[in-house]
Amino acid sequence: MHRILLIVDPQNDFIDGSLSVPTAVAAMDDLANYVTAHGSDYAHILVTTDWHPANHCSFQSEGGQWPVHCVQETHGADIYAPLAKALAPFAPILLRKGDTADKEEYSIFKNARSAETLRAMIAEEHITRIDLCGIAGDICVLDTYRDGVTLFSADLFHILLPFCPSLDGGKAISAVAQP
Repeated sequence: MHRILLIVDPQNDFIDGSLSVPTAVAAMDDLANYVTAHGSDYAHILVTTDWHPANHCSFQSEGGQWPVHCVQETHGADIYAPLAKALAPFAPILLRKGDTADKEEYSIFKNARSAETLRAMIAEEHITRIDLCGIAGDICVLDTYRDGVTLFSADLFHILLPFCPSLDGGKAISAVAQP
């Protein structure tokens, strides 16, 4: 098995909280079912999370463009419960991003610690495919994909479109997804 499942930001604030994405509930429920049925097909399952301090630069109150979301140690930052339950038997690896007040990190590859963990896994375990999905398809998933393609290649990434709810209705992520 040389495949990993990389799930981007399946957190409460993006599902039904302060920065909810349309269709996120249905997409994450479907992803939970997918993980239950196919989780053992992967060498590893990795989950990224926004992990913002209360004064994060992306918040409108701090001059950023987004409402307060995914603040460390809050319900909004927790992984969506039905998905967390489906993931539990597979012991997912948690990767944090956006965890310092002065730096925005849409892509997991922008966080030095998390990026190194992922890069080492890809190299050491000879990963040949990353199935990528999560929230929001047109922002954090897309940025992760673009950075991953720059660091590795487009051939490594396979976007699971049904599990990528997006603010733009899926246009941007669909444009880069390989058939």
